[in-house]
Amino acid sequence: MLSRAYTKSRKSIKEGEQSKSGSIHDYEDCLVGFNGDLPLISCGSGTNRGVRMTMKEVLRSSVGVMGESRLGLTDKVVLLKGDMFAVKRFRKLRVRRSEFGKRVERLAHFSTLCEYLVPITAYLYAKRIKFVLCDYYPMGSLADLLAGGRRLGHTALNWKQRLKILLDIARAISFIHSECPPNERNMQMNVHGNIKPSNVMINIDFSARLSDHGFTQLAKHIEVSDVQCQQKPPPLLENFYSEDLSQKSDIFNFGLVIIDVVAGSRFPAGFRKRSLDEIKEGAIGHCFEFAVEGRERRRALQVLDIALACTNPLPEARPSIQQILLSLGNACHN
Repeated sequence: MLSRAYTKSRKSIKEGEQSKSGSIHDYEDCLVGFNGDLPLISCGSGTNRGVRMTMKEVLRSSVGVMGESRLGLTDKVVLLKGDMFAVKRFRKLRVRRSEFGKRVERLAHFSTLCEYLVPITAYLYAKRIKFVLCDYYPMGSLADLLAGGRRLGHTALNWKQRLKILLDIARAISFIHSECPPNERNMQMNVHGNIKPSNVMINIDFSARLSDHGFTQLAKHIEVSDVQCQQKPPPLLENFYSEDLSQKSDIFNFGLVIIDVVAGSRFPAGFRKRSLDEIKEGAIGHCFEFAVEGRERRRALQVLDIALACTNPLPEARPSIQQILLSLGNACHN
């Protein structure tokens, strides 16, 4: 791994060009012939705050790609001292260097104010690579947990764990949507913009933290090549997620997350073609991929009803996040 850090890659990645490979070592030519090193700019947040890192150290410490989206890729980085981070590296930015730094630092400060958001530790803006360093969670993302269980044909999470995760996501969204002032430094601070299971990180106690807040305002969406898509099957409902930057789109996407968590692969692809009444009457059969009976089944149906309200085709008819939190709380106690 270390020897590769001094080996020039076969093809240089030009600024703004989409990476052809899933490895952070596509950027190894950043290191060749570079006498000094670039320090990462610390944001003073995260569990490893105060740790000083450089570009070389991070590039050499990547141990693999954890996820991929149209914004970029996420790598797991393990430093020599054992500190672990997630590196969010962007394919193509929307903003210039000075604006990038201002926005990341604002988002990093914001992440320290809510226990349900993933902290941002540091960032780097170099000629060929731009990335943000975030806290790492050994349990991985919600998407990984759900997909892993489905691949192996077993239930990765029980009903109580799923409900706890949904509540934590809703609390994170509530904190974001209540931000005042809503706009700062040319950014919409009161909108997340990219809520989906792959951006929900899970702690060992099955609490959840929402990541990537504001990242859609840092980087552009780039179409991922067919080769990259073949590396991992697309998540359930992936094509339904909205990319509009608004609170109502956040609510819609959270509704899709609820459907994935509560019903998953058992929910029909045309998720609005059948009503909740049909599910309750048994027309669809077993709509949950986890064992649930009696009172818990009634609660699960209540939560699924919330999801259908969130994914209403009319944005103005969708509930606010405060209404959703109230409904989830009622589902916990009914």
